[in-house]
Parts: sequence; structure tokens; C-alpha cells
Amino acid sequence: MADGEAILTAFAKRLERRFPLTVDDFQAIVALPCSRREIEPNQYLMREGDRPKFCSFLISGLLFRHKIVADGGRQIVSVHTPGDLVDLQNILLGEADHNVQALTAAGVAQIPHELVMDLAFSHPNIGKALWRESMIEASVFREWVANVGRRDARARTAHMMCELATRREAAGLGRRETYELPMTQEQIGDALGLTAVHVNRTLKSLQDEGLIVRSKRSVAISDWERLRVVGDFTSNYLHLGRG
Repeated sequence: MADGEAILTAFAKRLERRFPLTVDDFQAIVALPCSRREIEPNQYLMREGDRPKFCSFLISGLLFRHKIVADGGRQIVSVHTPGDLVDLQNILLGEADHNVQALTAAGVAQIPHELVMDLAFSHPNIGKALWRESMIEASVFREWVANVGRRDARARTAHMMCELATRREAAGLGRRETYELPMTQEQIGDALGLTAVHVNRTLKSLQDEGLIVRSKRSVAISDWERLRVVGDFTSNYLHLGRG
């Protein structure tokens, strides 16, 4: 199978997790033209104010979305793993209202907006799958707002670790007990509304309690159930099932 066809098949399978697709739907997706773009660590895929022309499907590596406020502070609002649709909302919104940047070296498949839009209208099942994808994305954003706004530092950190582990496992990227997390303490702090010093103290506390073991680029979850309880984590907002 050619690289482009394999990527588009993975894209179709992602959408099929959101809504049942027919053989014709699958074939229409696999027939789309797409281009692959490689991104270096810290390179921007998209900046606020850009007018993107492509829908990006993450093939490899990690990306994150963030906003920069007037004093230069950064709030990371999501982390994306392979299999994610990174900028679906820009098909309709036109102008980017946030930044998307590479956390690691990453590869994305880019499909022209107008072709994705045409497919959504000509194949209703695909349209429903894309719609549901955007609704689940909004659900995850709501949970991140609640996490930063109402949980303490220990719970915020545990919750984010549980979410990333669960999403990776659901995407078939490995077991939830061990996964790559190449985020600096500053980046974790920007995702959780904490200082790097507070993040360091919190991670040490979770490790001292026997909940996690963290190396420079990975996390091992030693006690999933206790970490889940500490993080007030349930996976319902991720809507991992279909329907």
C-alpha cells in the first residue's frame, strides 16, 4: 500500500470510530489528494491570524495548541498525539485563533479544506463523523478548563497524565501504563496553569507516593487506580465509544 493510501486509510478509520462509514465512504476518503509535511521540534504548524488552507492529520510525533496573552504568557490548551485531526475547526472558521506548534519532530498529512468540505456534504456519514469529531474536541476543551480552573496542582497533574495515557491506548499507540511525555516542566506548567517550580514539586510528590515514575522523556504509571482517583479522572468526556 502506498504511503499516501495508508495515511488516508488511517484517517478513514479515525472517522469511522466517530460514525459508521460505508465502503463507498472509505473509498472516497482514500481517493483524496494529500501531502505530507515534516515539522521540526518547536516549529509552528500554524500561527494565530493565519488562514490555513489544509486540514492536518497527525501521523507521527506530538503537537500542542496554545494561546499567547498580552504579557507574553502562554497557555497550552491541548496536546495532540498521532491519529488526531489537529485543525478541523478552520475548515469553517477561516482564520486561526490560536497557535499549533511541534512538541517533538512530527509528520502531518494535509488535505485541502475545500475537498474535506465537499466530502462532508456529498457523503453524509463522513459529515456526521467530522461533526462528532469537533464535538468531542469541544468536550475535551471543557474538561481542560475545569481541570485548570477547579482542581489543585496534584489533581491537575494526575488528570493530564491519565488523559494522555488513555488517549494513546485508545489510538493503539501502546499500553497506558508507560508512554512518552517529552514535555519540559515549563511546558507542563503552561498546560496546567502552574509554575515550573510547582510542577517539579508536584511530580516529585506523585513519584514519592508511588503513583508514577518519570524520566526525562517518559512516564510510567505505577498505580493506575490511585492516580485516577487523585486526578478525579473518568474517560466519559473523551467519548471513546461510538454512538
